[in-house]
Amino acid sequence: MTIRNLEGFFEPGSIAVIGPCRHPGVLTQKLVACLQEIEAGHPVTLVGIDEDVPFHGKSVRSVDALEACPDLAIYLATAEAAPEIIAKLAAGGTKAVLIPSPGYETWPEELMQACREAAQTSNLRLIGPGTLGLAVPARRLNALLSAEAPEKGEVAFISRSGAVLNATLSWAKAHRTGFSAVVSLGARMDVDIGDLIDYFAQDYRTRAIVLHLEGIAVPRKFISAARAAARSKPVIVIRSGKSRDSGGTGRTHAGRLARTDMVYETVFRRTGLLRVHDLDEMFEALETLSHIRVPRCENLAVIANGRSLASLAVDRMLDLGGQFADLGEETRSALSEISRTYADLDGTPAAGGSVILKESVTPENITDAITTVLKDPQVDGAIVLQAASAFQPLPAIAKAISDAATADRRRTGRRKALVAGLIGGDGAVRAALSDSRIPNYASPAEAARSLMHLAHDAQAREFLMAVPPSLPSSFTPDIQAARAVVEAALEEGRTWLSPPEVVSVLTAYDLPIMATEMAETPDGAAELSRKFFEKSGHCVAKLISPDLPFKSHIDGVRLGLESPDAVRHAAAELIEKTSCAFPEARIAGISIHPMLEDRHGMELYMGLAETREFGPVLVFGHGGTSIEENIDIALELPPLDLNLAEAMIGRTRVARLLEGGPARPALDKAALGAALVKLSQITIDIPEIQELDINPMVSLPSGLIALDARMTLCHSEKRPGRTGASRLAIAPYPQEWEQTLTLKGERNVFVRPVRPEDEDLFKAFFEAVTPEDLRLRFFAPVRDFSHRFLARLTQLDYARAIAFAAIDPEDGKLLGVVRLHADPDHQTGEYAVMVRSDLKGLGLGWALMKLIIRYAKADGIETIKGEVLKENTSMISMCQALGFTVGTSPDDPGIALVTLPVKDVPEEM
Repeated sequence: MTIRNLEGFFEPGSIAVIGPCRHPGVLTQKLVACLQEIEAGHPVTLVGIDEDVPFHGKSVRSVDALEACPDLAIYLATAEAAPEIIAKLAAGGTKAVLIPSPGYETWPEELMQACREAAQTSNLRLIGPGTLGLAVPARRLNALLSAEAPEKGEVAFISRSGAVLNATLSWAKAHRTGFSAVVSLGARMDVDIGDLIDYFAQDYRTRAIVLHLEGIAVPRKFISAARAAARSKPVIVIRSGKSRDSGGTGRTHAGRLARTDMVYETVFRRTGLLRVHDLDEMFEALETLSHIRVPRCENLAVIANGRSLASLAVDRMLDLGGQFADLGEETRSALSEISRTYADLDGTPAAGGSVILKESVTPENITDAITTVLKDPQVDGAIVLQAASAFQPLPAIAKAISDAATADRRRTGRRKALVAGLIGGDGAVRAALSDSRIPNYASPAEAARSLMHLAHDAQAREFLMAVPPSLPSSFTPDIQAARAVVEAALEEGRTWLSPPEVVSVLTAYDLPIMATEMAETPDGAAELSRKFFEKSGHCVAKLISPDLPFKSHIDGVRLGLESPDAVRHAAAELIEKTSCAFPEARIAGISIHPMLEDRHGMELYMGLAETREFGPVLVFGHGGTSIEENIDIALELPPLDLNLAEAMIGRTRVARLLEGGPARPALDKAALGAALVKLSQITIDIPEIQELDINPMVSLPSGLIALDARMTLCHSEKRPGRTGASRLAIAPYPQEWEQTLTLKGERNVFVRPVRPEDEDLFKAFFEAVTPEDLRLRFFAPVRDFSHRFLARLTQLDYARAIAFAAIDPEDGKLLGVVRLHADPDHQTGEYAVMVRSDLKGLGLGWALMKLIIRYAKADGIETIKGEVLKENTSMISMCQALGFTVGTSPDDPGIALVTLPVKDVPEEM
């Protein structure tokens, strides 16, 4: 399910409360009292309520007695009767059923499945059981069993916990924060958090979304919905339940390192969500992002009436990764009369990016200081910290800050962040700032963290649109060779690969690994080592057992072996020692490889873990035998591009050592990023590789090389909880849709899905299109092909959108493009097509339209729609020839609405 019929919860035309109540008493009284407040035009009917509750509306004895079924049914009756009642409501046209209870309530899975099946006939939607209900303050709809009723506002709040919901509403009342909607999810019988994110992302009343969750039922849907929502409005998330998380598989380092909460952290970062870790921080983020959101917040400034206040804020922002503006000379000159160059008699300058105001400043001076700093082109945001003094009372300071904010909003140019900290101010003073939509706090640390919420939110959105560098065109993995190795092992019933097989797979993906041989006996090991000693002075021997994957834990490695005889002796010792210590363990043999002699190398780690919630997760960090003790790692979800890989490396402490120093050379960081992308591609191409470790992956001044690796296998089609053919939580690049199309005159064009790195290709394409064709495509003149504009065209979520680029195979230029964006229900897709102006008449537009129709049919999309200017007669004619019906847009008589039922399209198109 997706957003179908969710309006039944949030915009119902009629409501019925169905009993008798399985939790009689307070539940019925509270709920009915809340519903008495609903505005006229949304009638409420009590059905089978046998309790004496004050109610002035209509009552009937049963669902069968209703004149018409309601849009929203609030179900209070017994769990056992629910499937039958839901079936009747579905047949009668009810859109939504809410199943509240005074506390978290669980029903047997068999009963919940019966409810789902009863609802499926009409796509009736279910929230609960175990929900506290919902509220839409703007419509005066309150079916929420909470201590406080939410006020009208612009924040959608979705909570898994009733206690968190009540705490948030109490805080909101004290801070005069309102809500566009409040939803308690309960047991997620049907509607889940991904559905609600999609709904509120499109809700014009909602400016920000706040989520409390413990787990995610459908990861791919959640990630797709969250990524789409975070591009347009802030999404704040708090997760509880870390202490109850289960561990990994334990078969590899990756499986032990990819802890559940770290994976969630990775998901939130990847989707552009702002994660907070406690209720105080959530309230701060809500206070801030519900008032303001800025496009960039990197270089910050602090304006304070004391150096110590400024230092407290600067210290906290540095802890959170903040950086400070270098104020321009013009700004410093304008502030020279009201600020101090030095904040103390010892001559120590104020902290970076700080403006320390003199004690004698007037409110007008404070206003001027703020507006001057915000006008500085180097400044993206500022904190104003003011404590009461004998010279200025806080109410006057608050008004000065409000005046500055008002003046700054009139300034042309991009919006900048302004956060206030009134130290010692009471609620009334701070409320005046909140009324002016200025986030404000009672301490420097709170204000600093608030500004950093804005900074992290802006960084997340910028990262979502970052253009990745392309991988070298020379990277052409031998997928078939790697698959053959894996399939042969699975046919033998093995769940792991031998060291030489691991080398074959990694080599097929151009991942350098030390040559390795495998021997079953000490004599065989000695013989195989001879070819290595011809080129290397030393060899390494390792005990290989599928039951003992961590060789360093069993003293299963021998380094620095200088001859075949030394290899023979070491192999015999390893086998004997392991057999005695672990008599039940299977010993596959001894692996032999040359020993790396380069003293400048650094031991790193790369791995792939399988997680229950999100499928494959990539792991990178400081390698070696103590990897699980250091835990200097970063996680990321595949698929990976070079930007994501470089950011992943940068989140580790060891990344600082890669830059080199006085006593060591810089290492090849670019090779590491490329290796992580190649590892990501393995997870896409060969889902049967369940987990893998590369430890150590030695980074060198030029290149890198793996010294040891292991891979475990699975039958991927048997894995539970995945949707579609891929194990990945994020839909990968659909390579299977790459193809060659033949146009008129036997001209061939190569067509492939659009990739994020196509931005320059699109820019050159638009520059070759006439202004008139651009106007017909975008319904307005387009002159500025900015990064933000192009990123929205090239960075696609393949789970809900596709675009095909037609490329000239001779010069690589973009000739035309067609795209299809599905709605969250994945029922309807909106198309757009454009061909380079000098290529009309070749049949490229026709070929691209037929391709997008074939894609929609294969993807299960039921209807393709599009809007076309009526003056664009050639496009309308082509649509008619393809079977589209042509109507008029209800919003603009100059726009034609073209529609194609995909199911009616012949298979041979």
